[in-house]
Amino acid sequence: MEVEQVPVPGPEVTGGEMHGEMGEGIDEETREETPRVRRRGRTALLIATAAVLGLVGGTCAGYLIQADREPTKLPSLSQPVVAQARGAGPEPLSAAQDRRVKTDGDLRKLLIKRPKGTQEAEYAPGHDGWLTMAEYADQLKDPDKAFGSLVGAEFRRAAGVDWQVGSTYNVGIRLVQYRQEEKLSASEQAGNWNVDGTRSWPIPGTGDGMAYVTTKPDTEPGYEPVYSAQAHAWRGDIAMEIWIYDTKPIPKAKIMDLAERQMERL
Repeated sequence: MEVEQVPVPGPEVTGGEMHGEMGEGIDEETREETPRVRRRGRTALLIATAAVLGLVGGTCAGYLIQADREPTKLPSLSQPVVAQARGAGPEPLSAAQDRRVKTDGDLRKLLIKRPKGTQEAEYAPGHDGWLTMAEYADQLKDPDKAFGSLVGAEFRRAAGVDWQVGSTYNVGIRLVQYRQEEKLSASEQAGNWNVDGTRSWPIPGTGDGMAYVTTKPDTEPGYEPVYSAQAHAWRGDIAMEIWIYDTKPIPKAKIMDLAERQMERL
């Protein structure tokens, strides 16, 4: 009886080499040459698993070591008491060293004095050298608008001195101080004047201070012609303004002299 041949995995063999009984078709030499197939990814999986186990094991070991340690003591909240210095403290700075000592005092003392031989102005605004915000705004061209502007500019206080010579020559000087918490109002106000139709000169030692003299008089029916001169400068939180009016042209020397002397006191 013939037995049907069963294919065996391995190298391809010819039909003549398969003989004999079942199980004797492949010799030992052929069996050893049959290649073994290696499963892919098995080694990588083992390495990854070992790495994860090592990480987990290290973390657990770290927690165990930290748990066995004594708690670290925190530093004391109380600090050593510093001994208070004894003896007299430093003397306050003088007005020459600290400008705030001068400008926070009596603002009227910074005004130049009324010259001898002159008389007080007949209609000087304010009281005892002080002007409220309303009194200061009232002497400007548009009092209502000026009052609102002064509120926005953080007006603090104003002082002034006025005098006249005869019945036509008048001088008015104002020192206006601002709080300057939000803006540099003193410098803004010093440069915010109508100077159309004037000649101008810088005031020495003031940075951007200027003096102005009108070239033509202001005329109105029934009144004498009026010439004017003005000077504006600032220092710190104080704006300075000087006004001169006369029925005759005003020399440059007069307004410049007053402006320079007044700024020297600031």
